[in-house]
Amino acid sequence: MASEPAKARPGFFGKLGDLGDAVIFRHTLFSLPFALAAVLLESGGRPPLSKLFLIVVAAASGRNLANALNRLVDRDIDARNPRTSGRHLPAGLLRPRDLGLFAAAMALILLASAAALGWLCLALLPVAGVAVFGYSYMKRHTWLCHAWLGASCAMAPMGALIALTGRVFEPRFFVLSAAVALWVGGFDVIYALQDIEVDRREGLKSFPSRFGALPARLAAAACHLGTLALLAGLPWLWPLGLAWWIGLGLAAALLAAEHLVALGGSERHIRIAAYSINEVIPLVLLAAVAVDLYLL
Repeated sequence: MASEPAKARPGFFGKLGDLGDAVIFRHTLFSLPFALAAVLLESGGRPPLSKLFLIVVAAASGRNLANALNRLVDRDIDARNPRTSGRHLPAGLLRPRDLGLFAAAMALILLASAAALGWLCLALLPVAGVAVFGYSYMKRHTWLCHAWLGASCAMAPMGALIALTGRVFEPRFFVLSAAVALWVGGFDVIYALQDIEVDRREGLKSFPSRFGALPARLAAAACHLGTLALLAGLPWLWPLGLAWWIGLGLAAALLAAEHLVALGGSERHIRIAAYSINEVIPLVLLAAVAVDLYLL
């Protein structure tokens, strides 16, 4: 099924709106709530407001930089895929220069916020740069591209914890970050189910195009079971209680619903499973952390 053609908006603010739509700005909800939850947990619910602001700015700018670069790198492939041919670059509603300038602006904001957060964040910034720039090229070389994306998104909570504490090698940091990595990797495998034939034709090496739909569904389910297991271990690492267990139960139900909806197989089913449901899960878990810290 071909995507609906995007419609350009007039004026400067219209262009900003088009840029926001092109990089799907609302999907900042995937990783930002986990970064906020990490800050609340590590600070006991009393984060320094200046650092909290800078962490939000860094996480949001990094995520939007990654998507802008992905749209630029994949514009020719998107143009040949009926599902994505209506995106802003293939449809001619934005120019590569527009997204290039947007990416440059996001990179400058990320650089400034990392520098303001301290020398360690600035020193580690090249690692994040390799991660966000490398994803679009990874799927040209290996079906492990989904794991790369998961690890890239997990840099949001990891970066938040490093920025807050000035430390890197804390086991609890890696438990939370691994949970996020498996969660993202799992739903990215589900998302790739709709492009199996296109990926094979284009020589892209997604997990579904390499192994088929059923193994991909099983791999995604295994990733999400791993996510739940890691999240279930967090109360032994941070002071979490009843609200966390309720939130985790809701998250488990949403993940189960995601896999059931994805069985529908259509573009609409996959979009609901991989996008709509996963926009809710981080918010549920962030709310659980907040309730445990502030109300219980």
